[in-house]
Amino acid sequence: QVQLVESGGGLVQPGGSLRLSCAASGTIFSINAMGWYRQAPGKQRELVAAITSGDSTNYPDSVKGRFTISRDNAKRKVYLQMNSLKPEETAVYYCNAHIATHEGWYGMDYWGSGTLVTVSS
Repeated sequence: QVQLVESGGGLVQPGGSLRLSCAASGTIFSINAMGWYRQAPGKQRELVAAITSGDSTNYPDSVKGRFTISRDNAKRKVYLQMNSLKPEETAVYYCNAHIATHEGWYGMDYWGSGTLVTVSS
């Protein structure tokens, strides 16, 4: 079994910063792309940041220059540094990873249960 567990969410003032972490555990042969998504109340889940196994990154324009995704392959972790946060970015943030549990298998997407980020004064 594979688990993704997020941490680091909480309450932050507008303009503030937070760093989210996500740890993968379980039977893992390889971790390919990893990413962060968010879902605000009444809205669809959206991509916030993604990083490949080769450390190429991708961000939507809405967070470019403010958010930074990184990973530590040895620790099986992915991070999201969020700066200059806005109230409209209040959402549950989810970790996603494409993981193969054994050699020769392409793998599948796994999701964490989410961590709430509230941006409010």
